[in-house]
Amino acid sequence: MKLLLDLGNTRLKWAMVSADAWIERGAVAWDEDVAAALAQAWKGVAQPLRVLGASVVDASRENQIEQLVSQGFAHRIEWVRTPAEACGVRIAYAEPQRLGVDRFLAMVAARHEGRAPCVLAGIGTALTLDALTADGRHLGGLIAPGPLLMQQSLLGATVRVRPEHPGAIHAIADNTADAVVSGCWQAVAALIERFALHVAKSSDGAQRLLLDGGDAATLLPLLDLPAELAADSVLCGLHVWASSHPSPSST
Repeated sequence: MKLLLDLGNTRLKWAMVSADAWIERGAVAWDEDVAAALAQAWKGVAQPLRVLGASVVDASRENQIEQLVSQGFAHRIEWVRTPAEACGVRIAYAEPQRLGVDRFLAMVAARHEGRAPCVLAGIGTALTLDALTADGRHLGGLIAPGPLLMQQSLLGATVRVRPEHPGAIHAIADNTADAVVSGCWQAVAALIERFALHVAKSSDGAQRLLLDGGDAATLLPLLDLPAELAADSVLCGLHVWASSHPSPSST
């Protein structure tokens, strides 16, 4: 039994996994009472043999989760950091540690599941794009604001753009609220399509387009390219990593 932890910008996702069976899983937002939520969620859960974590948050939140895991399970977290090469994936960055571990693990999951060559789009606080070849070579990627962050930035930097009600997504909007929301979501969709088409052209072959992240399901119908959801790709990548990297205490 393993406890897998994905510390994202907006929330923490977790899963209890036994062999290839996903026993339990859950999520808690950082603006909630994280300690209380996890204590309740983990109440009565079987003791894991290992705890593995992937994090894109600050050290203080990592320390908070380490304390909760220590109190709840008397375990230390094995933090996965982005390597130059592992689990069949080779990172394009000259300094691999600067690539978010969430992006690395999403590629690990995609290749393990036989979904490469592919373009991976993570749609959350940030939009991340990565291209992965069939043999596990990372070609590089892009980072941009996610649709909600884009809206917040626009409203924070303008004086007269002040919607009086929540907007909805349309191809063409006839009011400010809808125009702001639609413009940001359509911009994200357009960037994903442009990146995917460029990768397909330069690679001279078809690429699967995989979407993950809290806003992936909303973004999916806006795309004019075939795409599919890749839910919990970071947790899936952690599971693959755990299978190929024995616990330090057992070596």
